[in-house]
Amino acid sequence: MSIKWTGVFPAVTTKFTANDELDFPAFDLNIEAQLEAGAEGIILGGSLGEASVLTDEEKFGLLSHTLTVVNGRVPVLLNIAESTTKKAIEVAKKAESLGAQGLMLLPPMRYNAAPDETLAFFGAIAESTSLPIMIYNNPVDYKIEVTLDMFEVLTKYDNIQAIKESTRDVSNVTRLINRFGDRFKIFTGVDPLAMESIVMGAHGWVAGLVDAFPRETVAIFRLIKENRIAEALTIYRWFLPVLELDIHAKLVQYIKLAEVATGLGTEAVRAPRLPISGAEREKVLKIINDALAVRPELPAGSWGK
Repeated sequence: MSIKWTGVFPAVTTKFTANDELDFPAFDLNIEAQLEAGAEGIILGGSLGEASVLTDEEKFGLLSHTLTVVNGRVPVLLNIAESTTKKAIEVAKKAESLGAQGLMLLPPMRYNAAPDETLAFFGAIAESTSLPIMIYNNPVDYKIEVTLDMFEVLTKYDNIQAIKESTRDVSNVTRLINRFGDRFKIFTGVDPLAMESIVMGAHGWVAGLVDAFPRETVAIFRLIKENRIAEALTIYRWFLPVLELDIHAKLVQYIKLAEVATGLGTEAVRAPRLPISGAEREKVLKIINDALAVRPELPAGSWGK
């Protein structure tokens, strides 16, 4: 399956049982809600998916399970966030052998790699697989920026095809288009800057709060692309306080709490994360419940397959 790099690609959460095992029934419920809303791809094992606390067995088991559930309806991508080039290549090859349709790729973890080292890392992985790759550019959280000059070098790899743009500089969407035209497909990766980025030309949205609000997320994207800006803006303004939960250090806990509120998930996280409590919990719940109390009616045809 080739990837049509457009639309909403949920970065899904990983569901756990009370006994800290993978909760496949809860996971499947959410996947079906994403597909029913009109998601165009599924991304596993990102930061929101708690990839850093999954064993390899769990990660690849989740990939195989998701491929079975999705059954070719949309591409399934696995995120790679590894400390060594050797391990990243191993993950890429395993993902391809299991049937993944694509990869999302972070720079090296736990080491502030220089530009030449980062490029060598990306290049070695690209050469190890035929899978299409999205480069995840998030210098705010991961401290390594993939600059325009670095992307120029990466143009030589045909399978590096997309960028998750998370620099939090909306102007970077325009810079990328001005420099590369249509060579890279650009996905906004910061929920509270999504509308601004899509209006400026981003081709897709790697979304987080979509996990709890799939229809609203898809509706915003589609309405913008149909140039129905005023309708999209009304939904986006309603959604923004909730979307801002995506840029907090505890985004996993916050978004899982939102999933519970909308009936699309569980709150269980894996230690060292803990469920939020006390005043923090009440604050986040108020944001979610205030939004749910005035949840907008979506325009007909703005979501769904």
